Amino acid sequence: MNIVVLAGGLSPERNVSLSSGSLISEALRRKGHNVLLLDVYLGIELEGDKDPLSLFTTEKGEEFTVSSTVPDLDALKAKRGGEELIGKNVIKLCEVADVVFLALHGGMGENGQLQATLDNFGISYYTGSGYTGSLLAMDKDISKSLLSCAGVDTPEWIYMSADELSPKLIEDKVGIPCVIKPCSCGSSVGITIAEDRASLAKSLAEAAKYEKFLVVEKKIEGREFTMAILDGKTLPPVEIIPKCGFYDYKNKYQQGATVELCPAPISAEDEKRMSDITKKGFAALRLCDYARFDYIMDKDGKIFCLEANTLPGMTPTSLMPQEAAAIGISYDELCDKIASLAYAKKTKIKDN
Repeated sequence: MNIVVLAGGLSPERNVSLSSGSLISEALRRKGHNVLLLDVYLGIELEGDKDPLSLFTTEKGEEFTVSSTVPDLDALKAKRGGEELIGKNVIKLCEVADVVFLALHGGMGENGQLQATLDNFGISYYTGSGYTGSLLAMDKDISKSLLSCAGVDTPEWIYMSADELSPKLIEDKVGIPCVIKPCSCGSSVGITIAEDRASLAKSLAEAAKYEKFLVVEKKIEGREFTMAILDGKTLPPVEIIPKCGFYDYKNKYQQGATVELCPAPISAEDEKRMSDITKKGFAALRLCDYARFDYIMDKDGKIFCLEANTLPGMTPTSLMPQEAAAIGISYDELCDKIASLAYAKKTKIKDN
């Protein structure tokens, strides 16, 4: 197949996306596909009458690593110029591809905007969920509301603009300590934990750097887990144990900062409960093909869903690939499977 891997973008998670995208591209090439890794924000120039398919290749491409800091998006915007989120010739190249593999994280890649744009151009053969599920999962307030309605436990929360929140309101509604999150960021970007009232103002200010609207939720003490779902079947869970602090942006992407146990050392009964919750959440948020759900299990064994990730990290050491490897699915096979699920959407449309 000819596969466009879309990565980068104008999101705080840009560097994570470029790392995922480069590794996905190499995996798909090893499976025999012709691949073009394309930065959705920067786009690409096309020379004259050159056949766009000539850009798709099996040759090894550029590698990217994730730094411990969030990228400077203002500098990137100044470098490229213009306010368009989709760069030159991106749509044209997606139209000639057999599959569009979305390796984006955060921003328009996960909030449904890109999926809706692709749909409007008749490009339905992209990986993962459509625009509806992407929007519902990305907005933490909406997703928590839908999960709660579906009977999935999630920590108590409030949703407000940063300038409306006050220490007294937070203390009355969810209590302190609490977790402050930008409403629509992923990769733990902008997330802080206020352990006491004195640190609350600083935590609110940090989250407000990334988004005006925030979710403040009750801090649940316990063990942290994640579980992915692929083509209707859940994968073995991972237990996540940061060596210092909590599972923030730095601990997620710096090697050796976190201990990850897969399969997680939990009972078969607890794994079954987590699997049932994952399937229930997947349906409630109208997701498609694959996703990953994050959990906290408190000292009493109650499982709280923190959020859903519609485009989870896809480096070989990322959580979902670890889960797949635990049941004998290699990284290359996982990438190929996800691409095949997207291609099936294209063949289904042709058959109809």
